[in-house]
Amino acid sequence: MSRVSPSVGTGIALSLVSLALLGIMPIISNLRPAVMGALPFAFALSVWQLIFALPCFAVEYRSRTRGIFAMRLSSRQRRRMGGVAMFTGSLFGLSTYLYVIGVEQAGAANAAIAIQAYPLFAILWESLFLKRRKTPAELTLTALLLTALYYLGTDGTLRMSGLSPWFLLALGVPFLWSIAHVLIKEELSSTPITPIQVTLIRVAISSVFLGAVLVLVLPSGAMLGFAALMQPMAVLMGLVYFLELIVWFYAVRHIDVSLASSITTPWPALTLALSVPLLGDRIEPRQVAVLVVVVACIYGLTLVGLRRAKRINV
Repeated sequence: MSRVSPSVGTGIALSLVSLALLGIMPIISNLRPAVMGALPFAFALSVWQLIFALPCFAVEYRSRTRGIFAMRLSSRQRRRMGGVAMFTGSLFGLSTYLYVIGVEQAGAANAAIAIQAYPLFAILWESLFLKRRKTPAELTLTALLLTALYYLGTDGTLRMSGLSPWFLLALGVPFLWSIAHVLIKEELSSTPITPIQVTLIRVAISSVFLGAVLVLVLPSGAMLGFAALMQPMAVLMGLVYFLELIVWFYAVRHIDVSLASSITTPWPALTLALSVPLLGDRIEPRQVAVLVVVVACIYGLTLVGLRRAKRINV
C-alpha cells in the first residue's frame, strides 16, 4: 500500500472540513420530513453511505491498493476479525439510530453537546481496562464536564427528576462509539486496512443490522425503508456522514489524533448557530455556557494527556 507523506497543513485543513461536516449533520437529520421515523431514516442514510463508498472502494482496488485484502490470514485470524467487524458494525448501526432519534427528541443543540461527552467514556475504559490512574487535574476536569452535562440534561434545574431521557439517549452515541473504537483500534494499527475499506465494512454491516431491525420491529419496515431511501435528506445525510468518516481518517494520517480532535472539538457551536435560521430553534444562554465549559474541559483533558505522554516518552 502506498504511503502518503504527512503534511501538517493538509491535516489541519481536513480537520476543519471535518468540523464543518460534523456541525451540519444534526441539522440535516432534523430537516427530514416529519412523517419519516428515526429508524427508517437511520437505515436509509446507512445504505446511502454504502452506495457512496462502493465506487471509491472500486477505484482504490483497481489502483492496486488492496489493503486488508492483500493479507494472507489464517482461519483463526479471519474469524477474529470477522467477529470484531460484525460486533462493531452493529454498534455503529445502533449508534446511528440513537444519533437520529437523539437529535430529534433532545434537540440538535443539546444532542450535539451531549455527543461531545466522548472523552468521558474514553477515560472510563482507560481506568477500567488499562488501569490508568488519573491525575487530580484530570479528575477535576472530568467532574466539571459531568456537572455541565448534568446541568444541561436537567434544563438547568439540577434535579434528577428533571433529567431528560432523550438527553441520556443522545449520550448513548459517544458511549457506543467509544466501545467500538476500543475494539477496532488494534485492527487499525496492526493491519494495512485503508480508510475506504474501514468505512465500507462499517457501513455495510450497519446497513444490514439496521435493515434487519427495521423489518423485525415495524410491520411495514421494508416499505418504510424503501420510502426513506428515496428522500433527498437521507441521500444528503448519507453523503455528509460518509465524507466526514473519510475526511477524518485521512486527517489523522497527516496529524496526531489529539491535534485533529482539538480542531474539531467546537463543532457543536456551528450546530447551535445553524439551528436558529434552519430549524427555528431557540438557543438558551445555558446551552452556550455549557458548550463553553465542555469545550474548555476537553481541551484541558487533551493538554493534560499530551503532557503525560511527553513525560513518559522522555
